[in-house]
Amino acid sequence: MKFSTLLGLCLAVFPFASRAAAEIPLTTTRVASGLSMPVFVTAPPGDTSRLFIVEQGTNGTASIKILDLSTNTVLGTPFLTISGIATGGERGLLGLAFHPDYASTGYFYVYLSDTGASNSVWRYTVSALPDVADPASVRTVMVMAHPASNHNGGWIAFGPDDYLYVATGDGGSGVNAQNIDILLGKMLRIDVNGDDFPANANANYAIPPTNPFVGTTGADEVWHYGLRNPWRDSFDPATGDLYIGDVGASTIEEISFQPSGTGGLNFGWDCMEGGNCTGSMACTCNSTSLTDPIHTYGHSLGCAVMGGYVYRGSALCGLQGTYFFADNCSNQIWSFRYTGGLVADFTNRTAELDPPGTLAIGGISSFGEDQNGELYLCALYSGDVFRVVPGALVDCNQNGVQDACDISAGTSPDADGDGIPDECQPFVTRFCAGDGTSGACPCGNSGSTGRGCENSASTGGADLSSTGIPSLSADTLVVTCSGELPNALSICFQGDAEVAPAIFGDGLRCAGGHLKRLYVRNASAGSVTIPMAGDPSVSARSAAMGAPISGGSIRIYQTYYRDRSSTFCPDPPGSAFNSSGALRVRWAL
Repeated sequence: MKFSTLLGLCLAVFPFASRAAAEIPLTTTRVASGLSMPVFVTAPPGDTSRLFIVEQGTNGTASIKILDLSTNTVLGTPFLTISGIATGGERGLLGLAFHPDYASTGYFYVYLSDTGASNSVWRYTVSALPDVADPASVRTVMVMAHPASNHNGGWIAFGPDDYLYVATGDGGSGVNAQNIDILLGKMLRIDVNGDDFPANANANYAIPPTNPFVGTTGADEVWHYGLRNPWRDSFDPATGDLYIGDVGASTIEEISFQPSGTGGLNFGWDCMEGGNCTGSMACTCNSTSLTDPIHTYGHSLGCAVMGGYVYRGSALCGLQGTYFFADNCSNQIWSFRYTGGLVADFTNRTAELDPPGTLAIGGISSFGEDQNGELYLCALYSGDVFRVVPGALVDCNQNGVQDACDISAGTSPDADGDGIPDECQPFVTRFCAGDGTSGACPCGNSGSTGRGCENSASTGGADLSSTGIPSLSADTLVVTCSGELPNALSICFQGDAEVAPAIFGDGLRCAGGHLKRLYVRNASAGSVTIPMAGDPSVSARSAAMGAPISGGSIRIYQTYYRDRSSTFCPDPPGSAFNSSGALRVRWAL
């Protein structure tokens, strides 16, 4: 990890930024303060009431503290305090992971810088008190010689296979990342439930038999290589895919990706930094054997990527499957979706995740996740932890639920995908014209553009138009049919389904499903308007006829009018009606 002085927010944005339509607005709320350099938060499997906060440590001592999520208070007694470790700069207590069967074993694991020029993974056991660990239970799991004070990596987590994954930095020397015989600049995978080295007190683990270098050249512990400083990484709990935030050198920050269960990838450092060739001969730049990052950004936007999480919680509706990450130097926060090998819906989240009031996230050191899948941000410099929460309520249908939640739950349709429930967006569109664009009129009697089929009065066909708003709470919809015969008997129909244009008398019919004769009128000067003064509204009339309209539903409106001419359009025989064009109306609440 490359902790740097806060540079302030970068003003540049990614040119391809876009935003998913149905998504909830976001903000952050502070849930813990007064901490000493928090660098990570996590929780034991199944524990939804607590969040464990890792403090990096100073003066050789570091702690893990517990946040009570029901009260958002940090317990007064640390869960564990570790003394006699190396702290300062990028060193200290850096990672924490709970055993998949923590409820039974009480085991948890820490990644730290020890005083012997090495980084280590240690195991501890919880005491009889669930909020206090037993410091005397410490056991060394693995030790990795580390020649420098920087590029320590530090993330550990159990994968979907229940093996422990350990992210190591390159120890300050890029060539280490390509040397598969050493453990630096790697993603390691070990089995903490076994011991393949019973004679070695500093190696209490087994090698998973499916690790890529088992039985061949290379350290058996290595799962991936070619990493510089994979400070913060995460598994997508829904897919098992691994996202790696690898801190860059002088030019490029990158997010790398491992499909679930795929080992042996070479991410290219130090012959490549992002998509750039570095000149190193440790590997071949742009070789097809290298795995490119899925996203990179330059140092005009930051200088130390903080890998995050794919959101799988429930509070942030519409954002499930979205990957969040940040930069420590610029405090920028971004998100995207990675689907089908492509990054989509890239969004700069910095402004909306800025805490309200005078609070600020001072130096983002890590994202974290609780057992409900909700996201947190650690603020290194200000000593705070923030939770990502829904922003201001956007509730157009006034049901007390975020609109994005209604859409994602399927309780509100969003046919146009704009993130607004259909019941809040009335619209009226004209269609089913007899001008040849929708279908052929029965006897070649095409009407004028946008109108129904031509009639015996040569008006160009009947035109259906509307004014007002089709809203159930304040229905002001008015429909007018003009261009009929002067005193024609007119019937305004409502259908709850749209059908392909079909010949109906001298015109075309597109209203289908359950048809209702809403209004019957005689035209005046070839025009009919409904409802008239004193009439019930369109929605009230529909309800009175046993066809109540619900918000977001679509109804089709069309007027059929009498045209008795026997010579104008004799086919089909006996036809005495023509029809207007149609209106497609979506009703709002």
